[in-house]
Amino acid sequence: MKRNYDYIIIGGGIIGLSVAYNLSKKGANNILLLEKDFVGEGSTGKCAGGIRLQFSTDINIRFSILSRKIFDNFKEEFGVDPEFKKVGYLFLATEESELSIFEKNIALQRKFGIDVELLTQKEIKKRWPYLKTDDIKGGTFCAQDGYAGPHEVVQGYMRAIRRLKKVDIMQKEEVIGIDFKNNLWKVKTKKEYFNSPLVINCGGPYARNIANMAKINIPISPIRRQIFVTEPFDMIKGDIPLTIDLARGWYFRREGKGILMAGPQDEKESFNTTTDFEGMTYAAENGVYRVPIFSSCRFATSWAGLYEISPDSHAIMGEVEGNKGFYIAAGFSGHGFQHAPAAGLLMAELILEGNAHTIDITPLSPSRFAKGRLIKESLTAFKE
Repeated sequence: MKRNYDYIIIGGGIIGLSVAYNLSKKGANNILLLEKDFVGEGSTGKCAGGIRLQFSTDINIRFSILSRKIFDNFKEEFGVDPEFKKVGYLFLATEESELSIFEKNIALQRKFGIDVELLTQKEIKKRWPYLKTDDIKGGTFCAQDGYAGPHEVVQGYMRAIRRLKKVDIMQKEEVIGIDFKNNLWKVKTKKEYFNSPLVINCGGPYARNIANMAKINIPISPIRRQIFVTEPFDMIKGDIPLTIDLARGWYFRREGKGILMAGPQDEKESFNTTTDFEGMTYAAENGVYRVPIFSSCRFATSWAGLYEISPDSHAIMGEVEGNKGFYIAAGFSGHGFQHAPAAGLLMAELILEGNAHTIDITPLSPSRFAKGRLIKESLTAFKE
């Protein structure tokens, strides 16, 4: 393995893979991607795969639209079917204040040409009769939303990266030190070290720790979230939208022949990736409350992953001020999988062309926190 590279990417989740692919596609060579475990097996492999257009900030909607174009043509570009199931996203409001925010969100979304519906309680009850709706004030639904397969998408990026033959991928190669000397970043692993004028931190929930090695502070917190999946359940026929009970912080969708339900999101940061009885109880109680026929479900499997939460629940992207050649693409706050296609393209534009021109990512700059320029998100800052 060479020791000198033009670009070093730290983190082999979906963001790191997308950055590697887009750099290669735009003509960059001599790229190294370092992953401490196996590619795509961290937070990416443990996410729910949600893909939606229903966001409440201009920049997140733009990311969703750009990523959607890539997901819609994923098989043609990458040679792998992403298993994108457009079953829709259904947001449920149980408070008038939530419904008011939904109305404002829809007005913004429709400015971008997004076909989203504002639904009454009666309309929701008629279309999804299995839902308990007596406490529902209304909701929003976009039929173009849905979910895809994280494993399939990772394999697509891996296949495309291998085809371009411009990236060395090292798995089970944990970074343990980063120094800057003689205009080069020296990235040390447990086995050896590598030099490059440019490092891209795509470490997801570990991005803060990676940055700290370079004496850089990045405000990203790792937060556990749990997921539970039932045995085969056929009491609901047809498509089931990814349904989000906003006030309860709970969602469900179909997973194979079973039902996937959200467990709780921890309040305190940690790197814990185990599930527990309290999490299972949370998923079950919310499930039975919102969908009474779920009382006959039995959980078959579960897993836990990590969110990478930024202070304003928006991504952190760009070169770190005062640290030439040190870039970050992390902090996606539960939206990394669905925004990865756009993120990789925009980072490649920024690095190779001097600015991200397809979408202006200046608002996502790492310096925004010190400058008090946080991005305000509404109640639909939901994390899948």
